[in-house]
Amino acid sequence: MNKTDNQKIGLKEAISIGIGGMVGGGIFAVLGLAVTLAKGGTPIAFLIAGAIAFVTAYSYVKLSLKFPDRGGTVKFINEGFGKNIFSGGINNLLWVSYIIMLSLYASAFGSYAPNLMKLTSSLVLDSHIYLSGVIILATAINYYSIEVVGKIESYAVLIKLFILLSFVVIGTYGLWGNENLSQLALQNWATPIQLLTGGMVIFVAYEGFELIANAAPDIENPEKNIPKAYYYSVLFVIALYVVIAIITVGSLPFSQIKTAEDYVLAEAAKPMLGQIGFTIITIAALISTFSAINASLYGGSRVSYEIAEDDELPHELTGSYWGQPIGLAITAVLTLVVANTLNLQSISTAGSVGFLLIFAMVNLANYRLYKQTDSNKMIPLCGLFACLIALGTLIIQQYQEDKTGVMIALGIVGSCFLIELGYKKIYIKRKN
Repeated sequence: MNKTDNQKIGLKEAISIGIGGMVGGGIFAVLGLAVTLAKGGTPIAFLIAGAIAFVTAYSYVKLSLKFPDRGGTVKFINEGFGKNIFSGGINNLLWVSYIIMLSLYASAFGSYAPNLMKLTSSLVLDSHIYLSGVIILATAINYYSIEVVGKIESYAVLIKLFILLSFVVIGTYGLWGNENLSQLALQNWATPIQLLTGGMVIFVAYEGFELIANAAPDIENPEKNIPKAYYYSVLFVIALYVVIAIITVGSLPFSQIKTAEDYVLAEAAKPMLGQIGFTIITIAALISTFSAINASLYGGSRVSYEIAEDDELPHELTGSYWGQPIGLAITAVLTLVVANTLNLQSISTAGSVGFLLIFAMVNLANYRLYKQTDSNKMIPLCGLFACLIALGTLIIQQYQEDKTGVMIALGIVGSCFLIELGYKKIYIKRKN
């Protein structure tokens, strides 16, 4: 997946990495949930989440230029805080957040797939069969050939963007005269707190831009292209998500969106293109979520390797199993457990909590290193507070509606630090 020095990544490829990382399964998985929370203000919710991602991208730009490393976020956390229990806990949380994202993509795949072919008389059972099957298939492909993973991702990015952009063009035209367009009016917006909460629950749809950091050492003309790759990809995806949200809310009544919450983007294509549109978007969702699972399995296994290499997890994780890092098998098994245990809202909440905390710490790392990274220290400081305020709001609001998801999210965060504390004590004893 990584290019060699003789195969440098150009600007277009770097932007594609960012867009491909964000426009994976996230938008298909969380759009319905966002509308349920934010109502007519859903486009604003996406805009709020995108603004936090864009400010955080500044820290990623500066840190990527100063510390280009395939470890990406892991490297930045270690540079900002040193290799200690705190940095190890945050890096462990990054690996777990990959697993949560994989679970979100698999859940979305499981929600869309039965619309094309039912396997049993139970929709719930069908969903679990499909989501388990796609995880196992993607894991097998990762073991078979990393080159195949890369090719699947390259084609999938083009296909899903083509379909989504076609949806935007046709959907925008179809809005004129639609009686549901009035749902976008201000009186149909949720409260400001609910808008912020909605934006944070769907924050997982933006986290993928951080993949550019892993490719930073291979990007040609980095001083010029790394900033453009981050900013252009995030701005493009913000615009895409906001327009998709406008079309969805303006095309379907809220009651119908709630009923089809798990596959609402396909439902939103029906008023314009009928059953054909529903089927096309469903296929796009399956391609997108499958490619996202493929790529995230690869990324998750590499994150576990990087953390173990820095002695923040047992060094045995740097070993291989069937030609791939041991972390690949562990990531796949844990994804199967999470995806088959938690509901979509709880997974989304846990994922957003994880990445908001990680991004807050990346902003803090850049603030601490602002002289080295030649940063305006006020920007990462704003990013830090924005992430923390959003995180606090998400936890408080979701605790009322999704207590299980919040408790699981907080439990995951705490466990990541406890595991690191225990490991460091064992490791230090062994060293001594």
